[in-house]
Amino acid sequence: MPNGQQNEGTRSYTLSDEVFHQAGLDIHSQMVYIILKCFATESHFPNVAEIAKLGRMDEKQAVKALQRLVELKILPLKLFRRMVGVFQDDRLSWSAKGLLLFCKEHPRVELHSLLEMASQSGEDEENIRRSLQELSLYGYLDEFPEWRKIAT
Repeated sequence: MPNGQQNEGTRSYTLSDEVFHQAGLDIHSQMVYIILKCFATESHFPNVAEIAKLGRMDEKQAVKALQRLVELKILPLKLFRRMVGVFQDDRLSWSAKGLLLFCKEHPRVELHSLLEMASQSGEDEENIRRSLQELSLYGYLDEFPEWRKIAT
């Protein structure tokens, strides 16, 4: 453009090269990081389909890249959950996903009550604890302190 002027459709932004020096990021994670940095605020973040399209990857690759950014504490889990949702997080088993929905409905249930209800579905204490540990591992119990105690 002449005299440093920009076209109306052109956006200018600054992106540091820190993403290229972050250990453990594959090319998809780097691309997702760059895409997210291009958006001004969290309220205008793209959804997974948009990230995949912009990053020239499929949605599963985009979700995996977002998961990696969360694991490295580059992307907050809360934002990841808002963008992806619980059911697209393939790190969680169906049992853990169902238990998380139950946690949201009953945030103060005690272990003995939970085990009583679980026995009606054929689940045993070991399966329940495994699902709770899974949820805890990936940060889904951070907002449920009672459930986090049961998981440990």
